[in-house]
Amino acid sequence: MTHPRPTTGTPTADPDPTPATPPAPAPRPAPATPLAQSPPAALHAHLRTHLTGAARAWLDQALDEAATHPGAHGPISVWELRLAEAGRRCGAEYADAVRVLILLAARADADAAGRVYSQGTGPERRAVLHALPHLVPGPDALPLVEDALRTNDTGLLGAAVGPYAARHLAPHQWRHAVLKCLFTGVPVNVVADLERRARADTELARMLDDYAAERTAAGRPVPEDLYRVLALTEAGSPPPPHGSVHPHGKES
Repeated sequence: MTHPRPTTGTPTADPDPTPATPPAPAPRPAPATPLAQSPPAALHAHLRTHLTGAARAWLDQALDEAATHPGAHGPISVWELRLAEAGRRCGAEYADAVRVLILLAARADADAAGRVYSQGTGPERRAVLHALPHLVPGPDALPLVEDALRTNDTGLLGAAVGPYAARHLAPHQWRHAVLKCLFTGVPVNVVADLERRARADTELARMLDDYAAERTAAGRPVPEDLYRVLALTEAGSPPPPHGSVHPHGKES
């Protein structure tokens, strides 16, 4: 489908202060780097720039506590309590990044990550998934990713397809994760290492073609992201430009 693009021009003089036509909309900002793909140092610097003084002080204390008393201490560790407070102390906009830094400071291993995930709220589970690439070097935490991929929670799904899944998820599961993103509306730009893993993947291409055919037969729109991923499956082919006709006969 071809999308109209806003046009701009130089307005003519008009004694009426009311413009004859509404101004062109401001361009959308470029999408931010997905949280799980941001280096911890960059997250910390971003938070120190944007948090209020009281929130920064709380974060510094929470990180010091987590670094001094990592691991499990009694029924629940101090740093686990801080995970629950992050939204109230730092605001929902920054809570995910704050929780990731606390998990890293506490050096949470696969067992600790699994405990927080199983007992935590949705935002706490999301933070665990974001932190996995920095916490667990091997595939031990894959059950957490697999659990998130079984949900329809778009926040969990977006966190589940980060660098940890790109590194450890088996091809069959990874392909279904990409399809799940398309099905639920999770933008594929959050799928870590998408270009490398999709390149020349003929099975993924078949699955995408089948999904597009099903949507078309049902009279439903095909997500534009599908054509982007489909283009990546063709070795050496860059994604088609916005609004161009796709080589499979579809217009993106």
